[in-house]
Amino acid sequence: MTDRLLPWFILRSVPGVGNHLFKRLLDRFGTPDRALDASVEALAGVDGITARLAAVIRQHTETAAVRRETEDLSRSPYRIVTLTDPDYPGLLLEIPDPPPFLYVYGDMGNCSRNIAVVGARSATRYGLFTTGRLCRELATLNMTVVSGMARGVDTAAHAGALAAGGRTIAVLGSGFERIYPTENTELFHRIAESGAVITEFPLRAGPEPHHFPIRNRIISGISLGTVVVEASRKSGSLITARLAAEQNREVFAVPGNIHSFKSAGTHSLIKEGAKLVENAQDIMEELAHVIRDHMAKDRISRQDIMENIPPMSPEETTVFKALGPYPVHIDELVRTLGMDPGQLSGILLQLELKGIVAQSAGKMFSIEIGPVFGIQM
Repeated sequence: MTDRLLPWFILRSVPGVGNHLFKRLLDRFGTPDRALDASVEALAGVDGITARLAAVIRQHTETAAVRRETEDLSRSPYRIVTLTDPDYPGLLLEIPDPPPFLYVYGDMGNCSRNIAVVGARSATRYGLFTTGRLCRELATLNMTVVSGMARGVDTAAHAGALAAGGRTIAVLGSGFERIYPTENTELFHRIAESGAVITEFPLRAGPEPHHFPIRNRIISGISLGTVVVEASRKSGSLITARLAAEQNREVFAVPGNIHSFKSAGTHSLIKEGAKLVENAQDIMEELAHVIRDHMAKDRISRQDIMENIPPMSPEETTVFKALGPYPVHIDELVRTLGMDPGQLSGILLQLELKGIVAQSAGKMFSIEIGPVFGIQM
């Protein structure tokens, strides 16, 4: 655990600071440490921050729970990806309340071809077979299958993708030290070998009932669309489908037996306008234009960029390599690079003049890919 991450944990541990307020504080101050160091007056100027909460934030320090969490993380194979990191999922940045940071086990990839597949825990044989077949097809089409690693359809979704040698991402409703269900412990590690397991919950957080509706917004938010395979009228999978629709993502549903209550929810989705799915091609046809747009942004590798940009000095190259497609505050760059703020500002200005770095409000900097490669971003 590096000192860079400690302010993220401290600010997240402030009572009353949830995902919405955390993001507003980040938008206003650029970094968590600047928010923690801000005056009560400046904090109270942020929408939703009362004078009382501003005082709490100003006085808040590292707690025993934060200290234990950071110590446990330093001894684990897991890593933290924050909102300002280049590899934070771009799709997740588009939802109203993205997690300030994610615990990650494995490699999330660029997430530009993610498709969520969810359904009943107590699935029928039909539901399990259909899920496995569909996810194998999706994996062969280079799609990354996202699900929640729960029993039933979720497990079949991950297993189907892995069986085809594909990538899959599991989003947990608990911490990494409390894998749920326990029988999926081996699956937990298999997923991380070729994809990733992610969660926003602390390492020792248990699978509390209220965690699962919370994590569902990540399953849908990190995906281009959500497929519901089998769901009753009160299924949690319908929550994921509703969240997907609210996030302006595609919703798909696999029809089932009209006499089975376990397909009543999926049939309702179809009646409400969800795309009926019989095979992976039905999904690909609907998502073709969305995938094309996202791949246009993500297809250029770091090596491609380095081969196409104007010549840079060694110092400019060092700064450029520390940037990504998502904005990073200049203070973060100072800490990451160990560079004098004045020197860094001068280098960033030169990179802006060359048209390969963009500055956004609040001294935030990112790679300006569009003009360099003629891509409409």
